[in-house]
Amino acid sequence: MQKKKEDSKSLFQEFYFQIYGSRWIDLRNSLLMDTSPVSLSEALSKPYFMDKASIIAASCLPVAEGDQVLDMCAAPGGKTLVLALKLNGTGKLVSNDRSATRRGRLRTVISECLAPAMNSNICITGHDSSKWGLYEQEMYDAVLLDAPCSSERHVITDPHAMDEWSPSRPKHLSIQQYAMLNAAFTALRKGGFILYSTCSICPMENQKVVEKLFQRNKDLVEEIPTDSAPMFQGEKLDHGTIILPDVSGGLGPLYFCLLRKKQ
Repeated sequence: MQKKKEDSKSLFQEFYFQIYGSRWIDLRNSLLMDTSPVSLSEALSKPYFMDKASIIAASCLPVAEGDQVLDMCAAPGGKTLVLALKLNGTGKLVSNDRSATRRGRLRTVISECLAPAMNSNICITGHDSSKWGLYEQEMYDAVLLDAPCSSERHVITDPHAMDEWSPSRPKHLSIQQYAMLNAAFTALRKGGFILYSTCSICPMENQKVVEKLFQRNKDLVEEIPTDSAPMFQGEKLDHGTIILPDVSGGLGPLYFCLLRKKQ
């Protein structure tokens, strides 16, 4: 067991050193530091604290009052709150999470943080996001997909999570993430927007997932530039932007990419 623990730590370090080179030392140290969540909005009934990078990313999704919006992996609920504030009680917001436990937390966050007039348009569901496009096609004006990911900040600070980590994990997750992104694209109306995001620092789970969507839908999808990231030291990638804590004052990590389904 001790050898497995040592092997996991060694493989983890080697895996990310190959991606980031000498930068990995500073990045790793920044991931070990405590985070500094901020309150989302004074418009909430109860304060909700979350990483500022997550607020920045979710705010990039164009949502107008009256829109039909899907939050595919919504729990614990911070990004759903961002979307709900944009809708201002109008339209419809489907907040989905497959886990019953996480849906319970999602319900609590919505009921405690949003006044009744602001949450009456929210529907909580528990579907498999990767299969969404089989049942609803071209239904939504905007989709937020904050996909399950490696969450390296959690792995590096949780001994049990580190023990369970292996180099195959990012590859496995990237397959799942693409299935979700493709389902989101199918559920999106023409002219609508998807915000794809993760809290991973692994390119395989970030820009490579978006790249695959372009490869398979090259005439139907376009990337939309986001304006808010540069002021928070967001780093532009081949597709999307990543905010990394070693250069952003501790924000993130948070990858996001705004996409539009062509008319």
